[in-house]
Amino acid sequence: MTLSRRGFLAAGSAAIAVSAAPLLERPVFKLAAAAETEPTVLRVANRTIEVNGKPAKVYGLLQPDDRPGIVTPAGRFRVRLENQIEAPTLIHWHGLLPPYGQDGVPDLPQALLPSGQSYDYDFPLKTPGTHWMHAHTLQEQQLMAAPLIVTDPAEAARDEQQVVVLFHDFSFKSPEELLAGLRSNQVMSGMPSDGGMSGMEGMSTMPGHSMTSGTAMDINDIDYDAYLANDRTLDDPEVFRVESGGFVRLRLINGAPATAFWIDLGNLACKAIAVDGNAIMPITGMPFPLAMGQRIDIRIRLPKAEGAWPILALREGAVERTGFVLATKSGAVRRIAPVGEQPTGPLDLEFETNLRAAEPFAEKPADRSHSLTLRGDMAAYAWSLSSASGQNRPLSVRAGDRVEVTMANDTMMSHPMHLHGHHFQVVAIDGRRLAGAVRDTVWVPPMRQVTIAFDANNPGRWAFHCHHLYHMAAGMMTTVAYQA
Repeated sequence: MTLSRRGFLAAGSAAIAVSAAPLLERPVFKLAAAAETEPTVLRVANRTIEVNGKPAKVYGLLQPDDRPGIVTPAGRFRVRLENQIEAPTLIHWHGLLPPYGQDGVPDLPQALLPSGQSYDYDFPLKTPGTHWMHAHTLQEQQLMAAPLIVTDPAEAARDEQQVVVLFHDFSFKSPEELLAGLRSNQVMSGMPSDGGMSGMEGMSTMPGHSMTSGTAMDINDIDYDAYLANDRTLDDPEVFRVESGGFVRLRLINGAPATAFWIDLGNLACKAIAVDGNAIMPITGMPFPLAMGQRIDIRIRLPKAEGAWPILALREGAVERTGFVLATKSGAVRRIAPVGEQPTGPLDLEFETNLRAAEPFAEKPADRSHSLTLRGDMAAYAWSLSSASGQNRPLSVRAGDRVEVTMANDTMMSHPMHLHGHHFQVVAIDGRRLAGAVRDTVWVPPMRQVTIAFDANNPGRWAFHCHHLYHMAAGMMTTVAYQA
């Protein structure tokens, strides 16, 4: 089926052929626009998907017709969250700027939503871009996540096809089992357990590993059973049908709780145009890094010939990969192995250093500055944020302040640091000032330093944490607290 580039494509509708044998079609991944008057109903539900040929029970964030996620125009966010699972839960609107009390973080200040109950969210929506939603608990590991796309009326006339993809990591183990395995010192043995732990996998001599006092950078805590793109592996990837010679806008979301990726588009002509939902000056530089919690929008000009083009998400520091395929109507789609030949290197800050915000913050000196040291004990699997006021103590701000926070990573793992309730600008890397990207999540590699700036214009008490789910669960979380 041929789809107009003006249509908002969120899924391929055709099955693909592998070795000339057609595979069964699966339900397509589509997003629906939210109604302007009535709240969009979003159900927290149980689902079963197939992973590696086996059924897997997971969660979903679904509209009443089982379409995952939300697409809504900028203006107002009206959503009725219905909890239809057996456990209490709550959903965080990652990238939006809600008022305090509607952010979806348990006890900040909203309590978990009990099974069978609903809650109505209603607040101004001023942040067009590629965002997402997810549980702020271990439920996130069980695929409790979905895209949240806020469309910009100013871009409605642009002749380009939209493709939305959510990446995830998957384990047949429960997240509680994974965390218990990390805390049991199995991560230090170097011997994978049944849960797939290989915490010192970074001890190899892979190019790009840094060394400090004889200790190598540690890249991944967990070896997962699968890596997913819109719930699917490369054994049966999603195929998006596209028009030869046309423009495609990829909206890519890293919803993986503990895996960073390099995004590889092969030889396609493309430019990154936004990160974390905020426009940047267009930039090339493949492969593109995508840390946990981050998003990237990439504009592609497709070749005029018929064809099929795999878009791959390469697991950081490893050979595993996932992805999807762009293919014209008659483009032949061939099987792609779920592992590559060589491991990738660790994500770095080269791409970040070259990013420039399309709409940078107004230049002004900081009214208040904080220094945070990111700390960790791999043997105990304990993580923390230390400031002048103490370990994991709130960072105090006043309404109207321009606030700068310098984060120094004193661990041998990288940390994607996410601030709720605000967007920030990257203003320095290793002490070197720049007018970098406007984001909500920034990558801080081992023994590196990143400074962010934000305006204290949304009073409340806001979570500030590492977006590696198990680092956050093991202590790497604090708050930004407004003074009364």
